Amino acid sequence: MGLVPSPSLPPPPGDVPHPLAWLDAQADRRRAAGLRRELRPRAAGDPVVDLAGNDYLGLSTDPRVVQGGIDALRVWGAGSTGSRLVTGTTALHAELESELAAFCGAQAALVFSSGYAANLGVLTALSGPDALIVSDAANHASLVDACRLSRAGVVVVPHDDVAAVDAALAARTEPRALVVTDSVNSVDGGIAPLRALHAVSRARGAVLVVDEAHGLGVCGPGGRGVLADVGLAGADDVVATVTLSKALGSQGGAVLGPSAVTAHLVDTARSFIFDTGLAPACVGAALAALRVLRAEPDLPGRVLRAAAALAAAAGVQVPASSVVSVVLGEPDVAFAAAQRCAERGVRVGCFRPPSVPEGTSRLRLTARATLTEEDLALVGTVLADVLAPAVAQ
Repeated sequence: MGLVPSPSLPPPPGDVPHPLAWLDAQADRRRAAGLRRELRPRAAGDPVVDLAGNDYLGLSTDPRVVQGGIDALRVWGAGSTGSRLVTGTTALHAELESELAAFCGAQAALVFSSGYAANLGVLTALSGPDALIVSDAANHASLVDACRLSRAGVVVVPHDDVAAVDAALAARTEPRALVVTDSVNSVDGGIAPLRALHAVSRARGAVLVVDEAHGLGVCGPGGRGVLADVGLAGADDVVATVTLSKALGSQGGAVLGPSAVTAHLVDTARSFIFDTGLAPACVGAALAALRVLRAEPDLPGRVLRAAAALAAAAGVQVPASSVVSVVLGEPDVAFAAAQRCAERGVRVGCFRPPSVPEGTSRLRLTARATLTEEDLALVGTVLADVLAPAVAQ
């Protein structure tokens, strides 16, 4: 839909182009490349089998989690009323931070309004012009944006290439360095080589920063994350970020690490200082979800078993996480396959450039602990019908 002049304002002079006219040409190019996107509101009680969302434990609609949000809403009101340093920190925020840190084996936690804000805050506050950031090429966009805003030197290394990380650290001239990676790749579900990355980081005097957005609640003992799984939870030179909007079914994010780090963020992280605090209902829901996870340590195993079933149905390798990736190639092929799945009652993710490299557009299936045998049977039937012609293309 192109730009329509406002009837109440005079048009620009005939020889002056509209300052936003370039948007139409950009939209046309994306449309021709199969990369146009649109918002598709879903209805409450949508009957489709959802393999697109990140509600890995099925807790977003769990009555205990919903009640946690309701109770917080009634006690604290709809909003936090200000930034965390003014009026936006409630006793409930402190309670969540304490329990989240204890669960993940960290010394301290600091809650942000989103996982995106947490990543922006920690990387910009721990780096700066006298630091180097070594960033994995497949890192989430929030980490990429944080690198760009950091004013630090940034070296992007090939995905999971520990030798390249070591070389970048060895060649640095900056006095401080960070190594940044996702613990679980959000697109293909792969697990980062955290032990090797930590060994290199420690040998070169760098801090390892790990985004556990897709690890918390799914990987490690009782869902404590990949860092806990490899014995690095609570290490004094490791900082983690998590989101409260995936396995915990709520909203928000947090930074976990040494108390000196969270204290520094309170003083310096712009996405913490200048942002309104996370709404109390989200805090209450996340806290309730964390307690459910702690009380039901079998939930992560149910997610991984569901992921194995989805991978078998799709004919791809079984992941060690909740993410099952089915590469189809071109954007239009992946989009058409996702549409056919939706028509048959199965919602899947469709990842196209720039979310993935050119030629690797794919379906992303996300497992959930609450998938039933009937759900998985339907998914198997639908994928068999949809993927055969898509792969043949």
